[in-house]
Amino acid sequence: MTISVWRYAHLTLALFSFLFLTMLSITGVILAIDAVNEKIPSYQVHDLNTITLAEAMPALKKAYPEIIEINVDHNQFVTLQGMNEDGDDVNAYVDPKTAKRTGTPQKKSAFIQWVTSLHRSLFLHETGRVLIGITAFLLLLITISGTILIIQRQQGFRRFFSKIAKDYLAQYYHVVAGRLLLIPIFIMALTGTYLSMERFHLFPENKISHKLPEVSDSNPKAKKLSDFSIFQQIKLADVQKIEFPFAEDPEEYYTLKLNDRELMVDQFNGKVVSEIPYQKTFVLANLSMDLHTGRANMVWAIILAIASVNILFFIYSGFAMTLKRRSTKIKNKHKASESKFILLAGSENGSTLRFANAIHEQLLAHNQLSYLAETNKYTDFPNADHIVIFTSTHGLGDAPTNADKLVSLIKKHPQKQKVNVSVVGFGSLHYPNFCGFAKEIHTLLQQQSWVDPALDLHTVNDKSLTDFALWVKAWNEKTQLPLSVTPASYNQTPGNLQKMKVLGLKSSSEENQTFMVTLRPESKIKFTSGDLLAIYPSNDATERLYSIGKINHNIQLVVKLHPNGLGSNYLYNLSPETTIEARIIHNHAFHFPKKAAAVVMIANGTGIAPFLGMIEQNKKKKKTYLYCGFREETEMVREYKKFADNQIEQQQLENIQIAFSREKNLCYVMDLIKKDADFFADTLQKGGTIMICGSLAMQQNVEAVLNTICLEKNNTDLKQYRTKGQILTDCY
Repeated sequence: MTISVWRYAHLTLALFSFLFLTMLSITGVILAIDAVNEKIPSYQVHDLNTITLAEAMPALKKAYPEIIEINVDHNQFVTLQGMNEDGDDVNAYVDPKTAKRTGTPQKKSAFIQWVTSLHRSLFLHETGRVLIGITAFLLLLITISGTILIIQRQQGFRRFFSKIAKDYLAQYYHVVAGRLLLIPIFIMALTGTYLSMERFHLFPENKISHKLPEVSDSNPKAKKLSDFSIFQQIKLADVQKIEFPFAEDPEEYYTLKLNDRELMVDQFNGKVVSEIPYQKTFVLANLSMDLHTGRANMVWAIILAIASVNILFFIYSGFAMTLKRRSTKIKNKHKASESKFILLAGSENGSTLRFANAIHEQLLAHNQLSYLAETNKYTDFPNADHIVIFTSTHGLGDAPTNADKLVSLIKKHPQKQKVNVSVVGFGSLHYPNFCGFAKEIHTLLQQQSWVDPALDLHTVNDKSLTDFALWVKAWNEKTQLPLSVTPASYNQTPGNLQKMKVLGLKSSSEENQTFMVTLRPESKIKFTSGDLLAIYPSNDATERLYSIGKINHNIQLVVKLHPNGLGSNYLYNLSPETTIEARIIHNHAFHFPKKAAAVVMIANGTGIAPFLGMIEQNKKKKKTYLYCGFREETEMVREYKKFADNQIEQQQLENIQIAFSREKNLCYVMDLIKKDADFFADTLQKGGTIMICGSLAMQQNVEAVLNTICLEKNNTDLKQYRTKGQILTDCY
């Protein structure tokens, strides 16, 4: 599919540089760890900012009569080269106050030298340095383009660190890590680029050349080093290197290489005879080296190591995202000109196309003439009866890239016949312009004379399967099509399945044929009551879903055995201790609410399964009520009552009310709700949550009763409470 200029640039840069970036990241981690290890030995002088040369030089000169040079490195180690009183060569770390030796400098190991050469030049000398410089520049461009993509995704710079809509793990952590490590990676790329440019002398150079005065006194009188005013002013922290005079000759001077300039100092009277400030490019080169290597600060070195590791993750997750987008391919059996159903998908990353493709495949399976395309391929569709536009919103209410021409195309290509049109918008309520582009297209279509609005604009929040299934249900009623209204039918293709052991199977009665299955995952899996168990009884993509009740850390299902039911017969014929393969689908929209004032559960038949688990998990003793309906009192129903009585004793359930349609009280669960109308109205009014699980027919009847109660008692409709998240459903 078409992708944005910035995404295309981001991907292209990554493709061209990923091999070199992989190598640089791995070697960068090693070198960053080495920079940390350098600082572990206790040679560091912690008060360089307070020690002046006037304090340090006399002490060092006294202990070492002949000094060649003193170095202060990025680790704040002071190194002295010279000779001691016994005439022995000295190359050691020293304490500048006491002149005591604290250690001996060690050469880098052969391995670190090898890694350094690989990191800097690929063992290709100048050619390698050019390639590394180009790679650093590409990383800089990747960082910039990635930042722009995040800004577009988050709908502006102000929302840069706002919550991210989680599509899938690779995408989510690619953006999260990108935001957190943006600055370190940008600095790595920028300094790497600068160092490469500086290496090839792309900046103007100013070689230091001192102009020394003529010596007027061949036998000058020497002052004490501690009396040199320049030595009294300069701290060791400002020094990189001090070169000592070779002899007591008026033409020999101290050379002080400081952080910002170089001085020549008369060795007898301490006067500065020449001073040359460093060019800004030289100072920037030193700063770049500190920032690029982390040599000056242990914490920064650790951050660079983490950033380098994350570059490897970015490479993996970036390509994973690309492959995921490319995996959603459009396959059409029919031409656009002959198709009755035209499905157009507008998506920035391919996720919306997945929903459209699921509808497309079902239409083809029902022998319908269906055509699926990107929204920018909108044109004249001479035989179209239905046009459905599935579109996300990008940026600040903008069109996704493959839909940016849709507005002009709708105006340019009015259909010649009346067409039923529906718009399904995908977005996230975390963003202020929720489904902004879908709303724009819906409004535009309402103004077209050829449009026969099939349905009102329907929006889907955070790719909610439940939201989408509600649209499918409404569209089915309009088109008289039997497309699946089960939310999980529109879930992604399953990945690895988990093995689950059958612990037991318990039947209700021969007449009722409802049974209970208990399973235990063989590996650690996170799940809770209300989630769904997906099984594959035909060992193919055919999927059956069952609501989970979590009891004693096991999966408990309540299943109705249908004579020709694929899933129910498969489960019914399982033997204890056998193993099946299945997967958990996290159904976050139907989990036990943690913040509700009270929870009322309504179920019929097998819909009671997740509620049993939720009640058992109600350890905080939230006010919970159970209303359920069955045909007759079977052995299994008596077990439900026994379980409920036990939970009431433990204060995890307030009460249970049961309707029997064929015996005893001869009523339905809707009748129980009508009887307790005041209780339901009060519960919703006080912020309580009502959960409904069971058949779709029961859900429709229950919601009709609740809507009437809300209008009569609370002067509002049920829709208001649904919007607030107080009505949760999982029906089939």
